[in-house]
Amino acid sequence: MKSRDTLIRLKRFQVEEKRRRVRQIEMMSAEFNRMIADLDREIANEEKRAGISDPSHFAYPTYARAATGRRDNLKSSIVELGAQIDDAKAALEEALAELQKLESLDGREKAGERAGEAARV
Repeated sequence: MKSRDTLIRLKRFQVEEKRRRVRQIEMMSAEFNRMIADLDREIANEEKRAGISDPSHFAYPTYARAATGRRDNLKSSIVELGAQIDDAKAALEEALAELQKLESLDGREKAGERAGEAARV
């Protein structure tokens, strides 16, 4: 009986850890989106200041070109994080299913023990 309680506690810990992982990845994605918006504003300001908005122009601002590259890298990172979120959510659902299975087994076992004790009395 004690080993099942320990196993249930372990599964609960694993579920919480997987929930934290999902939240952490979602927060990273939101932060990257915020950074992209900031870079978009900076690029627009730099293009306005220079009066050149064509990246292929020879006098296109170097800072705007670098910020565009950084923004594109962040966008590709968000796509990768999306795949990680999907994987983390799948792992969370699996851990929740295992926990529910163990808890229902434990509940049935305890109900059986109570019924056995009541029959003895």
